[in-house]
Amino acid sequence: MSCDLLKLATSGVTSLQPYQPGKPVEELERELGLENIIKLASNENPLGASPKALAVLKNPGDLSRYPDGNGFRLKTALAGYHAVNTDQITLGNGSNEILELIARAILTPAHEVIFSEHAFAVYPLVTQAIGARAVVVPAKEWGHDVDGMLAAITENSRLMFVANPNNPTGTWLKKAELRRLLESVPENLIVVVDEAYFDYVQEAEYPDCINWLPEFPNLLVTRTFSKAYGLAGFRIGYGVAHRELADLLNRVRQPFNINSLALACAEAALDDRAHILKTVSNNQAGMKYLMESFKRMGLEYIPSAGNFICIDLKRPGRDIYNRLLHEGIIVRPIDNYGMPNHLRVTIGLAEENERFIKALERVIRNS
Repeated sequence: MSCDLLKLATSGVTSLQPYQPGKPVEELERELGLENIIKLASNENPLGASPKALAVLKNPGDLSRYPDGNGFRLKTALAGYHAVNTDQITLGNGSNEILELIARAILTPAHEVIFSEHAFAVYPLVTQAIGARAVVVPAKEWGHDVDGMLAAITENSRLMFVANPNNPTGTWLKKAELRRLLESVPENLIVVVDEAYFDYVQEAEYPDCINWLPEFPNLLVTRTFSKAYGLAGFRIGYGVAHRELADLLNRVRQPFNINSLALACAEAALDDRAHILKTVSNNQAGMKYLMESFKRMGLEYIPSAGNFICIDLKRPGRDIYNRLLHEGIIVRPIDNYGMPNHLRVTIGLAEENERFIKALERVIRNS
């Protein structure tokens, strides 16, 4: 083929690097021939999916039919749960799709997108794919610097991403700080507050931004069923916003973007509060154990409000990551987030956390 296909792509796409997910268990099995591998890399729920969601799979319905493209039943359940109207909700193939939809709906190459250093990798991806300019604000104590983000606003600023809690650092903005940000931005700047880890947060001053939607028509809140609800394999999330903003998202959303099983399982999972309580309890106990273990080992870590924690190894984290792979343990190197000496570790089951700590001690001792 004589045609250079890269020349056909837009300038933003040609320089994009694909998102790198956590290494799958099956891949490590193939590479090293290991068994009994534990994965603490992708912030998944170690308890698995809700029993109510799993029960749906026993009677999946007529899979030869297209799903309800409007997601009526799930939207109705979400509207009741959040005390909003159904026309304020947009369903996505994971909350990642909502991030892409807002970028497609309002950005052009003439616009700027503001987000923090060490923020979720999808923010620069969707920005660059559109050809917009990314404005990366230096982090403050590994988290969002509200004053810095406000100072970065120009007449070309159209979108701001705020992850709360932030992935991969686990840092969070308190109510007063986040509210100050929302009150200070211009009305024509859309602020996306990404609350993928909302259900794990136990901090008293952490805000539920959906409650603020009546006050801020330029606010979009995203949530997901991939984390606490344990439905990562179904890829379903949603955004909640002012009805006019939700309407824009639904105009660019692909028809039938959520499959029938995902819709039904998400509706069932939303109703299983006992599973969420068990999930949060496991996370609290695991977080406490890991923090105490890191202190005992003399390792620094970033306090986290999510279901993961970052440790500072004071040496290249990827080297320790590779050594842990040979122990049958998958964690997440985050050098691509500008944190080359850190590893991000998902909170697992008690036995998984203990096995990880023992392996980490061996690896550090022998390296």
